[in-house]
Formats: sequence, C-alpha cells, structure tokens
Amino acid sequence: MANEGPNKRVDQPTGTEFVGHEWDGIEELDTPMPRWWVWTFYLTIIFALGYMIAYPAWPMFEKATEGVLGWSSRGQLAEDIDAADQARVSVREALARIPIERLPDDSALMQQAVAGGAAAFRVNCVQCHGSGAAGSQELGYPNLNDDDWLWGGDLRAIEYTLVHGIRQAGDDQTRASQMPPFEGAFDSNQMDALVSHVLSLSGKGQSTPLGAQTFSDNCAACHGSSGEGNRELGAPRLNDAIWLRGSSREAITRQILNPRMGMMPKWEGRLDPVTIKMLAAYVHSLGGGEDFLEVAEDPEAEVDEQP
Repeated sequence: MANEGPNKRVDQPTGTEFVGHEWDGIEELDTPMPRWWVWTFYLTIIFALGYMIAYPAWPMFEKATEGVLGWSSRGQLAEDIDAADQARVSVREALARIPIERLPDDSALMQQAVAGGAAAFRVNCVQCHGSGAAGSQELGYPNLNDDDWLWGGDLRAIEYTLVHGIRQAGDDQTRASQMPPFEGAFDSNQMDALVSHVLSLSGKGQSTPLGAQTFSDNCAACHGSSGEGNRELGAPRLNDAIWLRGSSREAITRQILNPRMGMMPKWEGRLDPVTIKMLAAYVHSLGGGEDFLEVAEDPEAEVDEQP
C-alpha cells in the first residue's frame, strides 16, 4: 500500500519517505535511483534505437529490416571468406614460386606450408600412417616421426617420394627396391646365425662367424657391411633401433624368408604440386626431417635433379 496522504511517514535518519511496503518488520524507502544510472538507461535506449535504424534488427515476414548501413551477417561472412581465399591464393602462389629446398629460408611461408600440409595429411595420409604419423609395423607403414628414412629425409627427397610414390607401375621414376626371398636358401643353423647377426648390428644380439659370413655373402651388398643401409636402393638401415617390420626373431626371420615390401601411391596427378609441397613440408616437420645440405653449404649451388 502506498505511503500517501496524512499517513505519509518519513525515515528520520535519511529524510526519505517510506513506500508502505513492509516485510517482517523491514520497510522499503522511496529512495530515487542514482542520476548516473538513469542517464545510462536513457543512453541505452537511444543506442538501441540507433542500432535498429543502422543494422538489421526488426524481424519481418521473410527477413529482418536491412538497416541504413546495408550490413548483414551473411555479407560479413562472405567478405571474410573472400579475404581468407585471397590470403590462401597468395600463399599458394608464393609456394608455387619457391623451390622446396629453399622453403626453410622463409620461416613464415614454411609455417603456412606446414599448416596446409597438416590438413592435407589428415585427408590423404592418415589411413596408412595414422593420425599421429606413427605408422604400423604390422602393416609396414613407416613411422614418419623418427629419424630413419628409406629414401632420404630432406624436403626435396620427401617431395620426390610423394610425387612418384613407392613401387608404382607405369612411373619409371618411382621409388623402387626389392629384397629377394631367401626361402630355402639357408639351413636352420645359417638362418639362426643370420638373425642373430642382424640383431647384433643394433646391439640386441650376439653375432657369430657363421652369421657374419652369411650376412656378408647375401645381405651386405644392399644393407652395407655394418647394416648402415643404402638410400639409393631403399635398403633399410639395420644398425639402429628403428624397425619397419618388427625386431623380434620371428619378425626378422619372416622378413628374410618372405620379405614384405610396401607400396605408396604416387600423388602426382592426384594432388596439385603446391599441396604435395605442403605435404612434404609437414612430413619434414614431424621430427626427423633432414637439412638439405647442398643448399646449406652454398645457396647459389645448383642441385641435382635426382635427390
């Protein structure tokens, strides 16, 4: 009930009238709102009216009012997409111009290439190499995060592998190597000694004269006398702790008797050259990428056509 008329009461300490509301002995005073609050309230009303005139705000049957500025969220989105497309085109043009071995010289462009390569990797490569590029020993997909490279780990070598693939029929420049099956070539003693020697190359077993001789006669031509591998032949390095098909005696025996050799599609013709270049940059960035030594030693030097 309002505190009006002759019954009007005033709070003596503050001089403010009571409004007549009372809850459990607590009464409400008719204290006016602060003036700054009132003016702020009026300003918000003015702002809202101006906003409704300038921007789409008032819903109609088919669409909102357009506003005198002609702005719309759809139009803004289209502008942002156009700007992103233009930026992407500029990056791709720059990537198309620069030789891949000189890409690390432009750190900003390198970062753009790695980001674009990561996106392309998720679409085209994770099916075999996995989302983390860890590969699979069971299926023979190389781990791309380590320092072991069958065909070379600098940017140009990786790009070459992506372009021509591994063991791709119809491409005479494809990466190709072949390990002969040794089924029936060794008796059980030779086989056991050979496996022990292969393990000994990485410090996991004890070699014997028979194993060393068997390796020298049959394997050293491709893998090297100390198991250092041969990138020109695609022969894996055997004297490190990285194994493509597994390091157990059973896995090594199986690989010697009936070697499994993987394939990778050639991406030339499937992906454009810039996307392949970005993929090479991303794979190179995963942890095991190598420097392109010829460029590092002499930036003006011409590089070989064949990595």
